[in-house]
Amino acid sequence: MKWQGRRKSSNIEDRRGQRAQNFGGGGGGGINPMLLGPLIKVLFSKTGIIIIAAFFLITWLIGTNPISLIANFLGGGQFTEVVDSNYQPSAAEQELAEFTAVVLADTEDVWNELMDGYREPILVLFSGSVNSACGFASAATGPFYCPGDEKVYIDLSFFQDMGKKLGAHGDFAQAYVIAHEVGHHVQRLDGTLAQVQSKRGKIPEAEYNRLMVRLELQADFYAGVWAHHTQRVKGVLEPGDLEEALNAASAVGDDRLQKQATGRVVPDSFTHGTSAQRARWFKRGFDYGDVSMGDTFNAREL
Repeated sequence: MKWQGRRKSSNIEDRRGQRAQNFGGGGGGGINPMLLGPLIKVLFSKTGIIIIAAFFLITWLIGTNPISLIANFLGGGQFTEVVDSNYQPSAAEQELAEFTAVVLADTEDVWNELMDGYREPILVLFSGSVNSACGFASAATGPFYCPGDEKVYIDLSFFQDMGKKLGAHGDFAQAYVIAHEVGHHVQRLDGTLAQVQSKRGKIPEAEYNRLMVRLELQADFYAGVWAHHTQRVKGVLEPGDLEEALNAASAVGDDRLQKQATGRVVPDSFTHGTSAQRARWFKRGFDYGDVSMGDTFNAREL
């Protein structure tokens, strides 16, 4: 992807070198200290280990961050950012931060053109852990969008893991990830995200998961729309770039991730879509560049 020398977004909040730490207290939340000893004994028993393993598996399958749930339970959700004065990004990481700012600028250009009254999101770079309006998150959570503060959060180490663990290499694969999260911001602005989230707890879990799949596939489609118009206006693609993005979309399919993690696939627990679906909707957005063709909620087939 041709990105050097192009405009960088100013909507970057650099929190690298800061870590979210829980200092407890306040708000009346958290666990009673009198119960902590017995709880520890239970957790480290054979039964407790089984419960913990099941808890992490279930929360992962439904798309919830287990670390956030545990942290809020233990400390009542009281977090602060602690600065590591010794943190120094490598040259490679800094180049990746600059690349991220260029991709974000490209999304701004595209969505300001396509969407009336587009409100540009902030992209937060963090390292290790971060606190957002959506709660605590660790680097293991991966990139995410928080509608509460309209910010995209990314630990740049994810891009290394994406290549090493998922086999999704290349700068355009990384650009796809950023554009996908910005796609959720578009859904926030047009009301789609709120409509889907309002169904949580009101409909059966499997039905809600199916709505989440359609939400995620639409964000993939919007990432493809971004790629279409960025290429149309700026001609940034190099040979192999499109294949990188399609491979990345396929690498994060629910079926593939579940198979790697547990050795089995549970379709009712899907929250993002299969590898084939994710790649197909990104490609559809790239091929047409027409936002109106991304209505995944009314599509007969995904």
